[in-house]
Amino acid sequence: MTAAAPELLTVSEVMARLKVGRSKVYDLIRTHRLASIKIDGARRIPVGAVRDFIQNQLEEAA
Repeated sequence: MTAAAPELLTVSEVMARLKVGRSKVYDLIRTHRLASIKIDGARRIPVGAVRDFIQNQLEEAA
C-alpha cells in the first residue's frame, strides 16, 4: 500500500488562493513560513502547506 502524493501547486496558483503577489509568495517561502519543493527548477507548494499557513495565520490573529 502506497501513500498518495500530495497535490502540488504552482506559485501562480498559490498567489490566486492567498490573493497576494508573486514576491509575497516567494518571501513566505524564503522565510520558511510556506513549505515548498523544487522540481527541475520549478517551485511547487503542497496544498497542505498552504492550508497549514492559513491555519497558522488564523491562530496568530486570534
